[in-house]
Amino acid sequence: MNKDRVKGTIDEAVGSAKRKAGEWAGDGELQIEGMAQQVKGKLENAWGKAKDVVDEANAEAEVKHESRTEVAIERAEIEDRQS
Repeated sequence: MNKDRVKGTIDEAVGSAKRKAGEWAGDGELQIEGMAQQVKGKLENAWGKAKDVVDEANAEAEVKHESRTEVAIERAEIEDRQS
């Protein structure tokens, strides 16, 4: 989990609390502020998830690349021994 997802989760929770407090107090401005912060948190969380997916894909591609490189080196060594 990256910092964007953590920040998003916190913003969602704080926004939800503000929205509820605004509902209980009859403060429409606080409700709107809370909703806006919740939306911000959801966007931050989604951005963080997207970054995690890209990081995982890059790591997987790197592993596949390293594996192919190792196979190519081993093959070249075998061909050298055979000649």
